[in-house]
Amino acid sequence: MTLDNLTILNNLTTAVVVIDHQLQLSYINHAAEVLLAVSGQRIQHKALEDLFRNADEFQANLLQTLSSAHPLTKREAKLTLFNGQQLILDYTITPITDPSALTDTSTLLVELFPKDRLLRISKEESILAKQESSKLLVRGLAHEIKNPLGGIRGAAQLLSRELPSADLQEYIQVIIEEADRLRDLVDRMLGPMRPPQMNPINIHLVLEHVCNLISAEASGCIDVIRDYDPSIPELPGDAQQLIQAVLNIMHNALQALQASQQSQPRTLTVRSRIVRQFTIASICHRLVCQIDIHDNGSGIPASLIDTIFYPMVSGKADGTGLGLSIAQAIVSQHKGLIRCNSEPGNTTFTIYLPFEHHQGSAHEHK
Repeated sequence: MTLDNLTILNNLTTAVVVIDHQLQLSYINHAAEVLLAVSGQRIQHKALEDLFRNADEFQANLLQTLSSAHPLTKREAKLTLFNGQQLILDYTITPITDPSALTDTSTLLVELFPKDRLLRISKEESILAKQESSKLLVRGLAHEIKNPLGGIRGAAQLLSRELPSADLQEYIQVIIEEADRLRDLVDRMLGPMRPPQMNPINIHLVLEHVCNLISAEASGCIDVIRDYDPSIPELPGDAQQLIQAVLNIMHNALQALQASQQSQPRTLTVRSRIVRQFTIASICHRLVCQIDIHDNGSGIPASLIDTIFYPMVSGKADGTGLGLSIAQAIVSQHKGLIRCNSEPGNTTFTIYLPFEHHQGSAHEHK
């Protein structure tokens, strides 16, 4: 089988940009589209000023490479995109001359290696490893708790048959009810007990169902904003489990907004997008569905941000700390990932769900 050059370039995880001798963009691959937040078709034949702000050093290095005809590498360069986002990356500029061209002009091949992406992957791998260790610990602890709970409940039931007094029967009933409550709590700590039933689902039906539930609970006090990408195709998933995961996250956001004392309008925004060439747990997925759940509440305390997905960790006095843990367990069973960024007035939970559930043979180069 023979692959053309564009197919190969578009399946690279490295961002590649081709710039002509007039410093106009002639091509970017899919990885570069994601990194630079642009469409390749829209940016084609545009000048650097349409993509970057204050790219004087980058432009000078491009001109130097054109004049010297030697490759150039820059480490930890800072480039600001036209939308204001700042990137810290390494880049290599390689001049390529077409021997069949009539004029002696070069095309510049620019490879971009974002430093923050590698740091993100490393951090997420560490978080996933810690969560897996926590899950194993919780499962072992739950097993040790449930065994004596069953014995206590059984003994209480036997004892209730031997006690004639109604007052004593009431105490026995308290023991049975509390044993059942602890059993239910342990089951919730373990997360979903059955594996997801994977079927093609429309993720917007899941999001819309949860938005309707949250809107009804908010009673008009909070604006629920939808920002969906209608081009997102169906993805493999268990609709009921994903509804539970999204509901747990959005319910936490709703509670944070209700507790907020802010004067500006309280908003809860749900956004869906497609992301290309995204890495989850060292596995590079060609296409991933990104779901952002954003609120402008008071934010998550910095002391909790690294542990909010652990069981029994909660910022609320009356919280069980199980909602986000269960959401993470469900998303993990879908081979996905949840990420959180929070500061006062700006909290975003992001869910990543791959379109191919069993995809995972291609590892991202580090």
